[in-house]
Amino acid sequence: MGEPELLLDYIGHLPESPVWDEQAGALYWADILEQEIHCFQLSSRQHRIIRFPEEVGCFALRQSGGFIVAMRSGIWLSNANGILLHKVCDNPNNPLLARFNDGGTDRQGNFYAGTFWGPGDFNAALLVRVDRTLQSQVIQCDLQGANGLAFSPSGEYMYNSDSPNRVIYQSRMDEQGYPGVRRVFRDFTPAEGLPDGAAVDAEGCYWSAFHGGSRIARFSPQGQQLLEVHLPVPMPTMVCFGGADMRTLFITTTRENMSDEGQAEYPLSGAIFTLPVDVEGIVATRFSG
Repeated sequence: MGEPELLLDYIGHLPESPVWDEQAGALYWADILEQEIHCFQLSSRQHRIIRFPEEVGCFALRQSGGFIVAMRSGIWLSNANGILLHKVCDNPNNPLLARFNDGGTDRQGNFYAGTFWGPGDFNAALLVRVDRTLQSQVIQCDLQGANGLAFSPSGEYMYNSDSPNRVIYQSRMDEQGYPGVRRVFRDFTPAEGLPDGAAVDAEGCYWSAFHGGSRIARFSPQGQQLLEVHLPVPMPTMVCFGGADMRTLFITTTRENMSDEGQAEYPLSGAIFTLPVDVEGIVATRFSG
């Protein structure tokens, strides 16, 4: 296990949803509040910014090229330059009160996107699934802020977190590929931070970024914490695996809602970090719709 290092000279606002493109050797991520998807090609160190008309909560690469993008008002297909091609569905929440947040694909290439309930007064956020025929369905509710989506290597289990309620859930997938009854995988104290975005490694362990906790942590499939790595910023937002050998952990962080004093104390907030790890990750399945 190495030490976290900066990926590039960049400070974002709310970087989230890192996605590794194994074909191009590039890392993609969204800056939600800046309405952007970024692409950084590691070998050439070329950094490209793709702009969208609304906040991009999460996205996935498509098999046919371009993206499936969950924006505030709904989920769209777009080309590689951010041109919107087809609206898949509306935001099932009131988009004035809830934007899309964390998401990604399962092992079969279905896309999931969860919402974040802005008022924070009760559990009104939702998790949406879009299948390969572009049919959408709300598959989970009773969340305040959907986050931490990841799937076990075999696809048998889905993990997702509810950040404001400081809990990670585990759900067994049924024969049709839908999550069944969820159980509490692990919950946390305020001092530990909020479980944010996540990824699963090839050994089936769950890696979570802890917003406000200045750390990332790895958990066994039974929920036991196996290790943690501290970061020089307080608010990591998500992790993903990548690199030529899939043994690099990419870590997004944010400066959202930080005071001037906080940004001065933690000037790297909003940067992208890399961390060499001893276990392989799993290449994200491209959306097949």
